[in-house]
Amino acid sequence: MVDGRRRGRTLLVGLAAAALLAGGTGAAVADGSPAPAPTGDGAQALCKRVPKIDRRIDRALKRLDGGVGVRGWVARLQRRVDNAKEAGHDEIATLLQDRLDFRRSLVTTLQQRRKDLDGVRTWCADHEGGKAGS
Repeated sequence: MVDGRRRGRTLLVGLAAAALLAGGTGAAVADGSPAPAPTGDGAQALCKRVPKIDRRIDRALKRLDGGVGVRGWVARLQRRVDNAKEAGHDEIATLLQDRLDFRRSLVTTLQQRRKDLDGVRTWCADHEGGKAGS
């Protein structure tokens, strides 16, 4: 009897959740109006986030530029590619080489973002933190 009550409650909770989800999406679809266009470029919010973004980029570059002994680093992945080639595991070597190529391009991308962020930091300092009307 207790098991039947649990199933009944579970069924009711599931139906209620389904009704809420269906009701929420139905209203959005029925409205049909597009989201409002942004009124600004988000400069003030971006200026506030510059230090956090800078720390993230530095942390990622530090990890990617490390040595063979730490996971996620370019040098370690290069060693794995070399080991796979030596062992004659061509398919594994190909997969790992593709990963390595991506990680190397990621380093380049992050270095470019760091340069871009330096420009944003300068702009924010010159424009009072990106306040509207500056």
